[in-house]
Amino acid sequence: MKTPVTLTAILSLCFSVPAARAQQKPAAPSAPAAVGQSPIQKTVEAYLRNLYAFGSDTSLKVSSPKDIGVEGLLEVEVEVKIGENHQTGKVYVTKDGKYMFRGELSELSKDPTAEARAQLQTKDSPSMGPANASVTLVEFSDFECPVCRNLHDALRGLLPNYPQVRVVFKDYPLEQIHPWARTAALAGRCAYQQDPKAFWKMYDLIYDNQDIISAENAWSKMTDFASQSELNADSFKACMASPEAGAAVDASRANGVLLEVGSTPTIFVNGRRLVGADPHLLEQYIKYELDQHKTQKVASKN
Repeated sequence: MKTPVTLTAILSLCFSVPAARAQQKPAAPSAPAAVGQSPIQKTVEAYLRNLYAFGSDTSLKVSSPKDIGVEGLLEVEVEVKIGENHQTGKVYVTKDGKYMFRGELSELSKDPTAEARAQLQTKDSPSMGPANASVTLVEFSDFECPVCRNLHDALRGLLPNYPQVRVVFKDYPLEQIHPWARTAALAGRCAYQQDPKAFWKMYDLIYDNQDIISAENAWSKMTDFASQSELNADSFKACMASPEAGAAVDASRANGVLLEVGSTPTIFVNGRRLVGADPHLLEQYIKYELDQHKTQKVASKN
């Protein structure tokens, strides 16, 4: 599910600021550009306000253009706020201020997955599969997200065919739109702390019962799932209320923010980003990495 985190999420199909605005009062006239802005900042702000009908009730801040070492191109960070929704993202502008584009800027001489692999923090996260796996799948998910449940179901059918794959789970609860997601994230974390294997029982139970969980019954459902996972009830409840569990969930989410995760689920297959729950694309990524690993092994022997 799309999440209000990045500018790309704002401008995407499933969750956009224009869609969010439909639930608010009609847009006021466009806000004037901030005092002290450079010509490029003023141009970018005016263009985005006009393109997406951002009125005065929308806060739109455009950072000072930053030189990124690419001839003729500058990077600009854009921050948008509408009510409780807060999103940021990057755009690129030509130095003459005539053209702007959104998207990823890639240096073709570099491994496109290396930076993500270096930023992924998998220590002390729930995992299953061999520690020396040739393919590591890192999943940033929200337990209340319906598309994350689709990914859970896809993995359930896919993983038995690929014992070489290690799966690492990272919490990324979208609390602005999913009221019980954090409670479930805490439950998963506390299951993991008491018994790492029990996490995956909780993982299955939460997704399998997602439709009957609500903000009102989430706590009782989590304690019930803990009992079904054969966890100590008193220890589990104490953990759920502890600052340590909350800090662990926050750290996981912060790692996702660092990686510019803007939607759940977001998966990294050996650092290669995949957004959504497409089982065919996921299998394609896994097969590619396995083939690469096989090729490298053959090459090292020769």
